Amino acid sequence: MMKVPRLANGTSEMPFLDHLEELRWRLLWCILAIIIAAGIGFVVVTHFDVLGILTAPIIPYLNGEKLKYLSPTDPFFITLKLAILLGLILAAPIIVYQIWSFLSPALKPEEKRAIVPSLYLGLVLFAGGVAMAYFIVLPVTLRFTMGFQTESLEQAIVIGEYMSVVTRLLLAFGIVFEMPVVILVLAVLGLVTPQFLAEKRRYALGAITVLAAVITPGDVITITILMMVPLMLLYELSIVLARLVTRGRRADAAEAAAGA
Repeated sequence: MMKVPRLANGTSEMPFLDHLEELRWRLLWCILAIIIAAGIGFVVVTHFDVLGILTAPIIPYLNGEKLKYLSPTDPFFITLKLAILLGLILAAPIIVYQIWSFLSPALKPEEKRAIVPSLYLGLVLFAGGVAMAYFIVLPVTLRFTMGFQTESLEQAIVIGEYMSVVTRLLLAFGIVFEMPVVILVLAVLGLVTPQFLAEKRRYALGAITVLAAVITPGDVITITILMMVPLMLLYELSIVLARLVTRGRRADAAEAAAGA
């Protein structure tokens, strides 16, 4: 097994070519993790009815029928896409670890102490975003969109289009729920301050409104609001976390000054 290049002189400096070599090996580990996780995902999808779980919200609107597919290869490729998506999710901790291992030598000890807990917080927030999308937003979306023109139109929903909507919605909520983690890391690195975040709150509201309208399926006011409310709460949480980080940095600076 090849080893990732390490610092030989005990300092934080490393030749540029060694950085490239380390980056190459960490990328290879990430790719390997995704491939293995995708294989595990394929087993999970085929043996634990993941497709049935994802299609459950639309079953009440199919009038006793099943979702359709148009090509003989659709069932296989839908399963393969789900396996790859699940593989990416399963491999995410390893990918984050590889990124962290590559970047952490450039960080100060106090920055590492603040960022490491945020990585665990990110996992919780991502799961929370996906859960909210699946249990609340998706059912409301289906009830709203499939309630129009029922007297004149007959639904014939195909699995590919449905899965595109579902995966986009779940991933969108999971990713945008990472906002406090991103802002926390920026605050730790000194790139944003709680004062800046508080002053730009109304601009953030406008950006969140646009983002919610873009990533939610259809021009549905209710769905957009369901996205906006938690995002605004997460933005306020980000301000609180940034304040805690700023106070911690000031306390460390005062302690270092007193020790000197």
